[in-house]
Amino acid sequence: MHNPRFLRAVSALLLGLAVLFTASPARAATPAGEPAASGAAASAVRVLRYDASRAAEFRTVVDQAAQVWNAAVANVRLVAGTPADFVVLADDGWPRTSVSRLGRGTIWMGREATAEGYYPLRIAAHEIGHILGLPDRRTGLCTDLMSGHSAPVSCTNANPSAAERRTVDANFAGSALVAGDLAAGLFVDRADAAGDLVSAP
Repeated sequence: MHNPRFLRAVSALLLGLAVLFTASPARAATPAGEPAASGAAASAVRVLRYDASRAAEFRTVVDQAAQVWNAAVANVRLVAGTPADFVVLADDGWPRTSVSRLGRGTIWMGREATAEGYYPLRIAAHEIGHILGLPDRRTGLCTDLMSGHSAPVSCTNANPSAAERRTVDANFAGSALVAGDLAAGLFVDRADAAGDLVSAP
């Protein structure tokens, strides 16, 4: 009859060898074509801080517009806080955005547009679209967020179109960020509103 101590030792050795062979590096590696780990994906998201403390009556609507964008895109996230990447102000002119580089700039939530009946949430989401690298596209379509005032005054759509979402995600996709300076400029949705500009803080 075999010694019980000897049998336990042999069993432990065989179990150890089985674990060693099944936990090979080839099995531990992530297979080609599979998505990266969730931690790596999360670290790729660019966070932009915004300061709407001087947006007066538009502060809440700016927060809502930020949530619209957060729900629409994957590669960038907007959070309220300082130091801010972009600032939102309120004045009596026409809404406009000055972009210094992708993700940075100043938004003016002009009361002139809301006085004419334009929807504040659509305005705020549109102006944030400029910060995220989108130009004006006066298609006249309510479904296009960046069509701006070319869409009817009755338009209340504050959601970016599929094409607009794809463009923003592409703008903030890894190495694409180096092209951010191309998005710099002043965006005024109405050509005759240029005289309303005020100095950035």
